[in-house]
Amino acid sequence: MGIEIEKKFLVNRLPNDLGPGTDICQGYIVNTPDKVVRVRIKGDAGFLTIKGRTVASVRQEFEYEIPVKDARQLLDRFCDSQIIEKCRHIHFHQGTKWVIDRFCGANQGLVMAEIELSSRDQPFAVPPWAEKDVTDDHRYCNACLAIHPYTTWQTGGKP
Repeated sequence: MGIEIEKKFLVNRLPNDLGPGTDICQGYIVNTPDKVVRVRIKGDAGFLTIKGRTVASVRQEFEYEIPVKDARQLLDRFCDSQIIEKCRHIHFHQGTKWVIDRFCGANQGLVMAEIELSSRDQPFAVPPWAEKDVTDDHRYCNACLAIHPYTTWQTGGKP
């Protein structure tokens, strides 16, 4: 069984030495509080991911690489309009790997950073470009952003 333990932060400014990113398009075949089935195209690779409910920052996660052609068909046929577009950057801070996502489309303007941990009590340093911890704010979950995009929060679309 796969386990995901992550912390999410809003980004107040991009790091100066941020390298090139990878475009990601992802959609949701199943999107409920108890389970998510996601399909993703990341660069030139496709993935199918199944995630369980998050409890205390931990959840089950299973991810499988699939052909990009299959991923595109799943996005087109089964994800309705629950699509997330973003550019993902990898950045290292004090020896830890951070993922910085710059959202596009309906979530334009949102920039978040995530760190995956090996245990809930693993120590890590929060970078100076990361501000508010939004790990426990469900609005910032990608599955929620697919239904309630960031750009609609000021116009009544806030979950």
